[in-house]
Amino acid sequence: MRVAVLSVLAFVLPRLALAQANTQPAPMPAAAAAPPLLALPPVEVIGSTPLLGSGMDRNKVPSANQVLTSQSVTLQGSPSYLNALQNQAQGVQLNSAAGGPFQPNVFYHGFQAAPLQGTPQGLAVYVNGVRFNQPFGDTVNFDLIPDVAIDTMNIEGANPVFGLNALGGSIAIQLKNGFTYHGGELDAYGGSFSQIGGAFQYGKQSGNTAFYIATSGLTEGGWRDFQSSALKQLYSDIGWRGDHAEVHLNIDLAQTTLNAPGTTPVQWLAVDPRAQFTGPSPVNNNYALISLNSNIQLSDTTSIQAIAYYDYFLQRLGNGNVADFGPCSTISGSLCEVGTDVLATDRNGNTIPDFLNGGPYSDWDNETTNTNGYGVALQASNQTPLFGHENHFVAGVSFDGSSTLFGATTGIGGLDPVSLNFLGPAGFPQGIIVDQADGTDAPVRVGVTTAYYGIYLTDTFDITPKLSANVSGRFNAEQIDLNDMLGTGLSGNHSYDRFNPGVGLTYRLAPALNVYASYSESNRAPTPAELSCASPASPCSLANFFTGDPNLKQVVSHTIEAGLRGTLTPAAGARLDWNLGLFHSNLDDDIEFVQSVVLGRGFFQNVGATRRQGFDAGVHFHNSRWLAWADYTLTDATFQSAFTESSPDSPGAGANGNIEVQPGDRLPSVPLHLLKIGVQYTATPAWTIGMSAVAASSQYLFGDEANLEKPLPGYFVLNFNTSYQVTPHIQLYGSVQNVLDSTYYLYGTFSPTSSITFLPAPGTSNPRSYNIAAPVAGFAGIRMTF
Repeated sequence: MRVAVLSVLAFVLPRLALAQANTQPAPMPAAAAAPPLLALPPVEVIGSTPLLGSGMDRNKVPSANQVLTSQSVTLQGSPSYLNALQNQAQGVQLNSAAGGPFQPNVFYHGFQAAPLQGTPQGLAVYVNGVRFNQPFGDTVNFDLIPDVAIDTMNIEGANPVFGLNALGGSIAIQLKNGFTYHGGELDAYGGSFSQIGGAFQYGKQSGNTAFYIATSGLTEGGWRDFQSSALKQLYSDIGWRGDHAEVHLNIDLAQTTLNAPGTTPVQWLAVDPRAQFTGPSPVNNNYALISLNSNIQLSDTTSIQAIAYYDYFLQRLGNGNVADFGPCSTISGSLCEVGTDVLATDRNGNTIPDFLNGGPYSDWDNETTNTNGYGVALQASNQTPLFGHENHFVAGVSFDGSSTLFGATTGIGGLDPVSLNFLGPAGFPQGIIVDQADGTDAPVRVGVTTAYYGIYLTDTFDITPKLSANVSGRFNAEQIDLNDMLGTGLSGNHSYDRFNPGVGLTYRLAPALNVYASYSESNRAPTPAELSCASPASPCSLANFFTGDPNLKQVVSHTIEAGLRGTLTPAAGARLDWNLGLFHSNLDDDIEFVQSVVLGRGFFQNVGATRRQGFDAGVHFHNSRWLAWADYTLTDATFQSAFTESSPDSPGAGANGNIEVQPGDRLPSVPLHLLKIGVQYTATPAWTIGMSAVAASSQYLFGDEANLEKPLPGYFVLNFNTSYQVTPHIQLYGSVQNVLDSTYYLYGTFSPTSSITFLPAPGTSNPRSYNIAAPVAGFAGIRMTF
């Protein structure tokens, strides 16, 4: 990324949103002529808690907040909320540790939510008021959320009311219903990488009842070898609304199959950008959610909100890996752990023979996660004036429980020398299952139950008509019980609790200027996955193999936010929103997944203090023909405590394979600078053209927490889009992503390149390994409404 680009002072995420929460927005008619694309209403209300019906004036929220809407999701082509987050959301950055387009790590101010175990989850995610972080590892599977059904996405800074994982903020997604969406819409689209997709939605209101349904599907071949995606999603809502109450029943179903090739050594990418290191790496997700939520208005000033839900999540994951076992150096005809004379044994305790007469060998790491989740929440909201001043008080309780059955094995098999895919020997499609007597690599089958309780309150009191004070707090308590079904090593009981306070002030100097400042604390408890993989002596792979380990400490954040924001009307029918915000978060006892001396494995440990600090600056302008935005975020994410980490594949490691992390070293995968700009122009009443660009500075590689090696290069990517309204009910649209065909990378680490021979580039020695982003790609579609 050019220095000149990084020095540009940019501005705000577009406030492309409709009011939500306890407002009753006008329904979006699909059959009628749509409102002008660029004449978007301002955001006035956002959710003050995860539950619906608790909205408040966003100018009284003493932290950064922004809202994207359904228009944001389709602004640049086919429905994609991940593209909206990447191109339009201030302070949000997407990278990909897995190497697939639907498995991103979503960062906000240096905190992340991601689908991979081993990721320190620092963002709380809610969908329709239901906690969406999976209980087993707090992971977030973005492939399960239906793009076309999204009504709003509220991104907010640190707020203890949002519960566990809200260390750096939260993302609350609200889906559509038949009261807010009327008519029908059909999308069909496709393009590069053999992508074919479609989406359908329909909403209807009849008196006091309403119905909404959305379904979507997509298949894509990908831009790398053995990369593919297949998604099927269905969402429906049945609602009833009376004079004083509203009730909704939601059903969300999803089935996805994702194949992501992971990182590839840079010397291989130079020869073939499509190459994979080892594979395959399939992920199969099945998800079902049913929820019932209600909002009851007891009086003009008092209401009650409630929700109950059940969800089911089944994930099957496979991963072809570099072999941890090979021919013994001193024992003929047998396999041993690589670099040792420790014999490999199977489930019956028998020595595994050298059945390929020298190899090559590879491992097949296989895991299954089967979770049943359930929960309830109840809250009361009151807006009765206090001492003659406006006051908004919300208090609630919540419970989230789960029961998970987790199983994992490692199998030994062969390696296809051309595709570098795992090959199971005859009769053993998943390889010969390894069961080492010392437990370093053994089958796992464990039952996990979790119980998470929350009690929270938030009160906003108008000291004067312009000055508002907010006080909030939440008590979190979590119980985690593990039951080892193959022995006793994994069994254990863990409990955590903490009260997190928050205080803040907002001052409305004028419509064009609002000042805010706040202090808050949040926590996250170690997950069952982390608790079961916390020993350097018994590490696990990213495919999660667990052993009985010591307790980890919970992570606690201390966050200060302050800023300015406002609205200008430079001309009739025009609006300019701007903001400048500072954030500073110190974390105690942060948890990181650090590498191990055992090849391809690691473990979780508390690494002491970390810090994420920086600022956002942005501006957004729109009138009847123009929509433009620019925003810049500086995120300085650093370790604040010294610790030793094993990183045997890093060239900077010592003779023992260790690196020494020092205070001030930057966290991996977080760029210091992030810049986003975009323009949409209505050239004629029917034709709109637009562009967007994202620039990010360099970021350090995972495994280089000591910042000893050259970082991953920064990048600049430019996208174009256009749409043409053929008739009031038919729209054609198209987009070109990465117009300049830039070669850039979304994630970097180190790989044991000497362990694998890549025929097109033999003798490679550079361990740097990247996930390459998509090249230039074109897509087109048609949207029909009725």
